[in-house]
Amino acid sequence: MSQKIRVLIVDDSAIVRKVLSEALAGEEDIEVVGTAPDPYVARDKILALSPDVITLDIEMPRMDGLSFLKKLMRYRPTPVIMISSLAQSSCQVVLDAMSHGAVEVLGKPGGPYSVGELRMVLANKVRAAARSKPAVPEKRPPRRTPAPGVLRKSSAVLIAIGASTGGTEAIRTVLEELPEDSPPLLVVQHIPAVFSRAFAMRLDKICKIRVKEAEDGDEVLAGRALVAPGDFHMMLRRDGPSLRVEVKSGPRICYQRPSVDVTFQTVADVIGGGALGVLLTGMGSDGANGLLKMKRAGARTIAQDEASCVVYGMPREAVLLGAADQILPLSRIATAICSAVEVHS
Repeated sequence: MSQKIRVLIVDDSAIVRKVLSEALAGEEDIEVVGTAPDPYVARDKILALSPDVITLDIEMPRMDGLSFLKKLMRYRPTPVIMISSLAQSSCQVVLDAMSHGAVEVLGKPGGPYSVGELRMVLANKVRAAARSKPAVPEKRPPRRTPAPGVLRKSSAVLIAIGASTGGTEAIRTVLEELPEDSPPLLVVQHIPAVFSRAFAMRLDKICKIRVKEAEDGDEVLAGRALVAPGDFHMMLRRDGPSLRVEVKSGPRICYQRPSVDVTFQTVADVIGGGALGVLLTGMGSDGANGLLKMKRAGARTIAQDEASCVVYGMPREAVLLGAADQILPLSRIATAICSAVEVHS
């Protein structure tokens, strides 16, 4: 991107506005063009400054962030990063915001982030948001219609799914179409700590399968998805006749924790050809090498296509590596999974 990414920071806290502005001040490709203490001031600054990306607080005077987001997406769609406290109620509102067009989420400064880490995380989220495009609703084909491609039917015993920017809605789209007798699933979404639990709880309410945030030692069970907790890697291991997950800290991989690569690579090691890997929308390359390792181990692999991605980064890298057996629009991935693993609703 030749021009700097223009950012508008909207938050009622002067301290937060200052911290976010300073976190981006040293980035050569990013410029904070303005700040606003509430949505009414933000509206005028959006018209005057035409920002490329907006960071938006949830709780503000005169109008809350979610209400403003809905108006913004209706009249002037702009990539938005939600900035939220770690309260459970705020997490639910953030997930509502993601379903209404926000593309990224970040915990309030002073929460899980040190100043140095905030600088790295915020800058990367701004870059991802700037490269995003609105998700266009797709007409879903009838359930159980075989998807074209080279996937062979199998008796896959596990499905592994990874995503980043735009992934909360992409994962929801896939999981809510899967029948309750699906093979077990491991789900990795780049998401801050605490938000992952709210994300799993929301999926559990709307999906036929059960969904929970993974805990160390959880058994991998049919009809259940385990979501990697924010700020922790999730790995698969054998425990006698059972499969379980390990949830551990560790260095960031591809700037991420949880990392899709970490999960995919352990799935390849433990399951090999008995797995199915799916890489969805997201910026960067996390998951591409892991998907390739799964394919080389005999697993079936799917990457989301460019047209349906909010950010065509991670799937693109997988395609360039030759890691994807199929490249499919989001609306066809659940059907392809069902076809590949021979589940029946």
